[in-house]
Amino acid sequence: MTQPAANSGSPSSGSPPGASQGGSSVTEPPNKYVRKKRSPVRLGDRIFSGAAVGAGILILVALAAVAVFLLIEGLPAFTADPSDLPGDQNFWSFVGPLLFGTVFAAVIALLIATPLSIGIALFISHYAPRRLAQGLGYLIDLLAAIPSVVYGLWGIFFLAPHAVPVFRWLEKYLGWLPFFDGPTSATGRTMLTAGLVLAVMILPIMTAVNREVFLQTPRLQEEASLALGATRYEMIRMTVLPFAQSGIVSSSMLGLGRALGETLAVAMVLSATDVVSFDVISSTNSSTIAANIALDFPESSGIRLNALIASGLVLFAVTFFVNYVARAIVNRRREFSGANA
Repeated sequence: MTQPAANSGSPSSGSPPGASQGGSSVTEPPNKYVRKKRSPVRLGDRIFSGAAVGAGILILVALAAVAVFLLIEGLPAFTADPSDLPGDQNFWSFVGPLLFGTVFAAVIALLIATPLSIGIALFISHYAPRRLAQGLGYLIDLLAAIPSVVYGLWGIFFLAPHAVPVFRWLEKYLGWLPFFDGPTSATGRTMLTAGLVLAVMILPIMTAVNREVFLQTPRLQEEASLALGATRYEMIRMTVLPFAQSGIVSSSMLGLGRALGETLAVAMVLSATDVVSFDVISSTNSSTIAANIALDFPESSGIRLNALIASGLVLFAVTFFVNYVARAIVNRRREFSGANA
């Protein structure tokens, strides 16, 4: 018995929608009048977004205002007669030793504080028991709350006298190096003492940043390294430190910026003169820009005041350059770290 033929006008059951029917193509155009519904924006979100944008713009405006003020007030010192400037010399001869002392003291502090901050942060994050780590973390953070004048008094009355025997030992056995050539200062108020005080001052912020970065290391990576037979030191060297490279650079640059701008403690500790010297244990030391401004500002007027403001402009430019280089290094090393894994 034959089956009845299928209706030629009906489409086959397996044909997709829009297939040819009776030689004509049928398509359904998309509806252009259907709008996608946007999620409603709450009033609180708008206020918070506006406040955040406003804060960012305010920071930029304040930074630009400081730069413009320093440039306008300090510009006369660049073209002033040398007889009107401190020391009867041109501006760059005046600011050169100060810039050298600023960078030199900050580098000494950074060389001392960087390994200490890494070691303390590793001890708190990976070695110490939880209760001890918590208390030690609070203690390190409290160091940031100590005023600069207290650090200066500590440097003058405690650190400097106790450092004199160490300076004499360095002069005796390492005097062939230009850094310990001597003669040793009898008071201990040297560039090395100032660098030690600055190192203690920048230690809290560097340790706090390094500690938080070390704690962000993925736990699975640490456990996998230990499971493969690595010791704790090997796990830290192969897992934690590579992951935290960008954070370590950031903390170092933050500490360097803090050391470059420190004023009162350096002014109190350092026995400064207008020289350029690499000897860190001698009584002949270069001053810093910030300390020189603090000491000479009350007695300065006219073009000498403009010279101090111009030196502040130089310090501003140096600090800005250091932060720019730090940001470039962090961005370059970010792709090699585990932060994006």
